[in-house]
Amino acid sequence: MKLPERARVVVVGGGVIGTSVAYHLAKMGVSDVLLLERDRLTAGTTWHAAGLIVTFGSLSETSTRLRQYTRDLYAGLEAETGLSTGLRQCGFIELAADEGRLEEYRRVAAFNRHLGVDVHEISPAEVRDLFPLARTDDVLAGFYVAEDGRANPVDVTMSLAKGARLRGVEILEGVPVTGTLRRGDTVTGVRTPFGDVEAEVVVNCAGMWARQLGEEAGVSIPLQAAEHYYLITEPIDGVSADLPVLEDPGAYGYFREETGGLMVGLFEGAAAPWSVERVPDGFSFGTLPPDWDRMAPYLEAAMARIPVTATAGVRTFFCGPESFTPDLAPIFGESPELRNYFVAAGMNSIGILTGGGIGRALAAWIAEGRPDVDVTGMHIDRLQPYQRNRDYRAARTVEALGQVYAAHYPNKALTSARDARRSPLHDRLEPLRPYRRDVSGWEMPDFYDFSGNVALSWGKPDWFGTWAAEHRAAREDAILMDMSFMAKFLVQGREAGAALEELSANRVCNPGRVTYTQWLNEGGTIEADLTVTQLDEDRFWVVASDTAHRHVLTRLRRHLAPQRHAFVTDVTSGWAQINLQGPRSRAVLSAAAGAEITLPFRGAAEIEIGYARALCLRITYVGELGYELYVPADQAVHVYDRLVAAGARTLEHGLRHAGLKALASLRMEKGYRDYGHDIDNTDDVLEAGLGFAVALDKEHFIGREAVLARRARGPLTRRLVQVLVTDPKALMFHGEVVRRDGRDVGYVRAASYGHTLGGAVGLAMLDAGADPLDQAWLDAGELTVEIAGATYPARASLRPLYDPTGERVRL
Repeated sequence: MKLPERARVVVVGGGVIGTSVAYHLAKMGVSDVLLLERDRLTAGTTWHAAGLIVTFGSLSETSTRLRQYTRDLYAGLEAETGLSTGLRQCGFIELAADEGRLEEYRRVAAFNRHLGVDVHEISPAEVRDLFPLARTDDVLAGFYVAEDGRANPVDVTMSLAKGARLRGVEILEGVPVTGTLRRGDTVTGVRTPFGDVEAEVVVNCAGMWARQLGEEAGVSIPLQAAEHYYLITEPIDGVSADLPVLEDPGAYGYFREETGGLMVGLFEGAAAPWSVERVPDGFSFGTLPPDWDRMAPYLEAAMARIPVTATAGVRTFFCGPESFTPDLAPIFGESPELRNYFVAAGMNSIGILTGGGIGRALAAWIAEGRPDVDVTGMHIDRLQPYQRNRDYRAARTVEALGQVYAAHYPNKALTSARDARRSPLHDRLEPLRPYRRDVSGWEMPDFYDFSGNVALSWGKPDWFGTWAAEHRAAREDAILMDMSFMAKFLVQGREAGAALEELSANRVCNPGRVTYTQWLNEGGTIEADLTVTQLDEDRFWVVASDTAHRHVLTRLRRHLAPQRHAFVTDVTSGWAQINLQGPRSRAVLSAAAGAEITLPFRGAAEIEIGYARALCLRITYVGELGYELYVPADQAVHVYDRLVAAGARTLEHGLRHAGLKALASLRMEKGYRDYGHDIDNTDDVLEAGLGFAVALDKEHFIGREAVLARRARGPLTRRLVQVLVTDPKALMFHGEVVRRDGRDVGYVRAASYGHTLGGAVGLAMLDAGADPLDQAWLDAGELTVEIAGATYPARASLRPLYDPTGERVRL
């Protein structure tokens, strides 16, 4: 076979994702695109997908938008290509048969309606009218979207492929990619049995083979194939192609028409990983032997929802592989290891559902140089290399697939593949009975005095009082927090300061000072939210959140070009971080150090604590006088013991330990931002309320021109604000819709409970339309928040609701 010698973009993989990426690249005017498929189009997992097209169900705006775009694309693609996608908008019903799911779906429904999904809560009788074969005696409610339905995965792929070809894309089947060409840290092409192809960009859309292809290129893609099942019955009276798609997550099943019968699909609670060592290269249009014994209880539960399926006769019991990721989010974007090597894989059984949107978003990133949707939750760099290890994938996949249909309670934590990373203080904290959660692999305390049981609920948890006590101790006394999971980098060299000034929107060359800053892209939106401390003339200490670890490290490495005398070292695992916070923290620290600590706010100094030397930063993320102590891992326990002993001497009740739940509620009362939760890569730094951390008087930093242009356009009409629900019984978590005078104006991006403020408090991005969004606008209207179908009065503020003048942090 004769291959072209070069292409601008090579897409690897001819399933729905690969063809969608190629189609959208061509549609956006990217010429010279080559798609290589190792066998035939759809041969991997696309061919056997169920094809559900369901816009309801996600509390992620990005995921919901991807679904909406995909449905609309499939609806209009035939007019463009002449090939049908098989889209049938027969409707969709989600069943809630328990109180937990009913509350979850009511929360999701409000959020989805805000984004334009026309979902309606319907009664059990209405469910029965729409799907007469369903048993509804235990159903509490259904959630119905008339415009949703199903598509034919093979037809979708072929229509996308034809659309790509019509726009100039070359698609070659029977051409496996066996290697990746690179020069330094940049991809330069691919290798095949028929020769090499040079390329500026390579896109890995190889589905369940993506991990293996990535390993060959030095790129970590931690996905794992697992068995996925569905049963197809013989024809059943009363079943037609117009029957809605029905999902009953509580019974592990989904149902749709298939050639006059019903497809009964399953997402079991505990999955079976397949081919952990390596997916066979020649596995095409393949099936797996079904494990009837393992699946029988799940199948019986699902079939009980549609009793006729138990007697209808089975035409097919299918088992085939689908790939899943550790957190059930796609693996998407430019790899941190290799420039211009993009990945779109690990779709967690919703590749058909999101394929159009994923393809468009990745193509836009390649064409424009940065993504135009929030990618913080699905960016490939959120994942750690160890997560591709065999043992990790084998353990996590068992639980991950089961989360597809699990009830998504707000405090639920995954329990598999745990204990991968430990803080140096781990064993010292164990007698305090911490409830630990997985924080980017670190086992970190969420709260202390754990009783041994965490009941899952949408209401106030049984440990609410413990959480409140930890919160109050920070406001009134002093607390100790183990924050060793934070990402920590040492940047050194003669040109380190100049490089960091280019990256940072704030002025960071301030000897002996901590500077809070954002890193922006050329469009003026946020890439990172962190602190930079200048230790001396050519040494800087950079601290970011755990989820931004690899993103920040990659941005540093790529900006500190080889010709510069500037170098970054990732010291995260080598240094513990101990936070001492609260109005009496200075007294505790001074007692531990044996000398009065007189650091000013944002000051930095090396101090003695016992036999150790610690980097001490006077900075806070809870809104009180406080310190961050960075200690070499080998002396962390010694420093910890000295601090606890000092607390016992200094404080009436000793030094209280506080977990991440308290951190969340304390920072939320103060309105402190958290990148990837309440601010993201699509946010203008001014709209995010962070203009105070932007030094526009600097001659240059990345994104400066865009920020100046935004400021010149006039008053902001869209801003991130604090929202407090005035009813102390209500709880917010994420996605609650905010209204002003009855009109939707935004939704809560992240929330907690303000134990000092006396109610649920969150950060919401609100849109005032054509009006300037200022405090007067907020105060002039009646603000409410919808929570699980109920409406609660609220108030909002552009300034922190707790200590708006910042006096307490400067004590």
